Amino acid sequence: MVNMKLSISNSRLVELKEWFSTYVKSFYNNDPEIQQNIVLKEEHTRRVCNEIVAIGSGLKLNHNELQLAEMIALLHDIGRFEQFSRYRTFADSKSENHAELGVKIIEKENILKPFNPEVQKVIMLSVKYHNLPSLPAQLTGPYLFYARLVRDADKLDIWKVVTDYYYRKDKKRNGAIELDLPDTPEFSNNIIQDLYSKKIINIKDVKTLNDFKLLQIGWIFDINFRPTFDCIKKRRYLEKIRGVLPESDTIDGILNDIRVFFF
Repeated sequence: MVNMKLSISNSRLVELKEWFSTYVKSFYNNDPEIQQNIVLKEEHTRRVCNEIVAIGSGLKLNHNELQLAEMIALLHDIGRFEQFSRYRTFADSKSENHAELGVKIIEKENILKPFNPEVQKVIMLSVKYHNLPSLPAQLTGPYLFYARLVRDADKLDIWKVVTDYYYRKDKKRNGAIELDLPDTPEFSNNIIQDLYSKKIINIKDVKTLNDFKLLQIGWIFDINFRPTFDCIKKRRYLEKIRGVLPESDTIDGILNDIRVFFF
């Protein structure tokens, strides 16, 4: 499917998983806030691994292709742990780009040495580009395919994380998840216009928590594979986000358009 010759042994994936576990544990902390958010990203990563394998299986990827996909998922957010430990935020705008930080960590740790150059390049580009508003136009072939694959898997689990959070019983706020955004009633007109235009919302335009929720709805315009759409529909992620936004005929109209267009 991706026109790339692969041979990745099970032992290599096991070794990478062991490295990941050891690396993450080095950031465990007695400070409850730091520990909570390190574990949040650790668990997120493991679920993204499951999501990417499920999507890939739905696309009939072979064993080696699924192995590569899982390795990408395992490393896609590796920069998050140092980011939160150092800056106490997951907001790239207030710290540094966590994807680029992840690439630096992978290079520093030299963990891809056992793999051939093409596999290394696929992994590095997928990590580097996984958080961009949209992928670079020059990305093609297997580099484009795997970058799209991890972006789909990542979004599926972020939708799970934020919808679980929005409907939590204790209502205790986590500034790291909310990117320290103000929880005020308004939302930005330019973000609404982007949704009407079926455009990806740039995080730089997000000013309030409601804007952030609308951005999460807008991720639907960057979904790439049918199995991902099927999960979104089954899990009702967009409806759940709609349920924690203000009453608005405008937002309802956007959701109706999305349902007609995608589902």
